[in-house]
Amino acid sequence: MRNAFKEWAVVVDALMRGQQVIILRKGGLIEGPGGFQIEHPEFLLFPTWFHQQRQSVLPQAQARFDEIARLMPGPDEVRLECFAEVAAWKRLDSLAAAAALRGLHVWREDVIAGRFDWGRDKHIYVMAVRVYRLAAPAELPMRQSYAGCKSWIELAEDIATADCPPVLDDAAFSTQLKRFNEALEPVASSAGLP
Repeated sequence: MRNAFKEWAVVVDALMRGQQVIILRKGGLIEGPGGFQIEHPEFLLFPTWFHQQRQSVLPQAQARFDEIARLMPGPDEVRLECFAEVAAWKRLDSLAAAAALRGLHVWREDVIAGRFDWGRDKHIYVMAVRVYRLAAPAELPMRQSYAGCKSWIELAEDIATADCPPVLDDAAFSTQLKRFNEALEPVASSAGLP
């Protein structure tokens, strides 16, 4: 697999530990006027390191950020440890819908509100994903083509994903997916969304 999705390292960690199964995304600056699109049904999770991510997550995730920051490779290398399959996704056209996901992720509410309000279009996308741990971490050189404010990148190397175990077993993942769907159901019904 060469398709990769850039996300904060602390969020990738939460996904890899089974603490959350959702990704919220507005879209990167490079994605242009069309904004964010779900380009691939499965993708490697590419952890990014921006200093603001520590302050933008809940206190328990801040503590975890401090732990994982000490173990990460330097700026010229990236370590990939997992990949994800999209199980469901929605475009959220109200901040109330995004707020309904409280407790299912590590982002602070004001960060989500900021992402929702950023730009001309007031919406945010949410993906529910099933995460799988790679047989062994893949350590790759950081390339210029991976840099920038964009969600999707194509890796120069192929990463094997066959026979990788899921982070959550079937029952645990089904429970999390049900929580995701139930959180959005009342908001979607009141907003007239499908």
